[in-house]
Amino acid sequence: MLFWGCQPTGTSTQPKAPAAAYLHTQMDIQNEKHRSVVNIPIELSVADVAKQLNTQVQGLIYEDGSFEDNKDNFKAKVWKRAPITVEARDSLLYYTVPLKVWAEKAYTVMGISGSQATEFQINLKFLTRFGIEPNWQVSTQTASAGFEWVTKPSIKVAGIEIPITGIVSSKISENLGSISQAIDQSIRKGFLIKPYVVQAWNLIREPRMLSEEFRTWLVVTPSDILMSPFDIKNGKIRATIGVRGFTQTYTGEKPVFEPVADIPNLIISDQIPKGFQIGIIGTLPYEEASKLAGQQFVGKKFDFQNGKYQIEVTEVDIYGQNEKMVIKAGLKGSINGTIYLKGIPYFNATDNTVALKNLDYDLSTRNTLVKTANWLLQGTFAKRMEQQFVFSVAEQVTEMQKAIKQQLVSRKITKSTP
Repeated sequence: MLFWGCQPTGTSTQPKAPAAAYLHTQMDIQNEKHRSVVNIPIELSVADVAKQLNTQVQGLIYEDGSFEDNKDNFKAKVWKRAPITVEARDSLLYYTVPLKVWAEKAYTVMGISGSQATEFQINLKFLTRFGIEPNWQVSTQTASAGFEWVTKPSIKVAGIEIPITGIVSSKISENLGSISQAIDQSIRKGFLIKPYVVQAWNLIREPRMLSEEFRTWLVVTPSDILMSPFDIKNGKIRATIGVRGFTQTYTGEKPVFEPVADIPNLIISDQIPKGFQIGIIGTLPYEEASKLAGQQFVGKKFDFQNGKYQIEVTEVDIYGQNEKMVIKAGLKGSINGTIYLKGIPYFNATDNTVALKNLDYDLSTRNTLVKTANWLLQGTFAKRMEQQFVFSVAEQVTEMQKAIKQQLVSRKITKSTP
């Protein structure tokens, strides 16, 4: 009884709280210097192009009216007789279109009129240059590369064989432009890139869990899209899409994510960095920092002047004031109430820790303690708080690197298509 009777009576303290103030908004943090590029390779086999063309071009592909509609008394029908073949050379696609042609020629010989039909085979040749427009439409420029006869056409009149290759060649030449346009339309209709890029855009935007233990997420906010020109070689059509945007790590609950249905227009660029580059922005909400600090300090006891005074930390709350961090500490014991300390947070890249420096009492707290608990000012409480306010994030950094690779490497959007 004598011992406890000699203990100082706990005094109360309630200094004025420092005002919260923040130098940067969330958008300020996500500025140009943190911009990153994630690359998405596109690879399309020439065999897929051939398959798509053969799917689009089937059966009868051309018919040339009736005799009444043709001044040259010639009519014809054209069918695809075998699969279209495609090969890549010199950044161009070359097509061979095998055709079977039925033709009928009207004639008048020595006052005798009639018509004679014939069938023959021909291979048309075309070349195409691939491209893509800013609105994501595939653009192609197909031109004729000539044709070759497999069997030449002729008709017989009164037992005499009459070659008609001149007329047929003229007709084919007249229609090569139309056939080239048909090939272009087929490719544009069959090869849609935008839906897959929208899918990739949303896949990149979706928050990825990096650490379940530390509730850390990788968040990528894309801003625009670049794409290299198509490169055609070794049986493949290749290009690289670079999604440029901001990356950051976020601690806490999973950030809200809403898929989008549209994407920005495409920017064609010859210079897109190889691989992917990610500039990590670490964001630790004050609520989460308060929780971590609470785990470190709440319930911890400190004594002063050889045990004459004792305090226990009952709560810890953290918020910001410009470049400094404010620690609101609840105390009980020889002093009861709340005190405020301010320090400068920093990241130690050598050992991957987050710590404080120059931690000291706020002016209002200092003035209050001078009157009520000067022994706390003269003690080492602030220094001990600073020394113990160290949180290692080495494990998070290591796990983050592994998780980023797992989340972004070898994630195929779709198979055998852009």
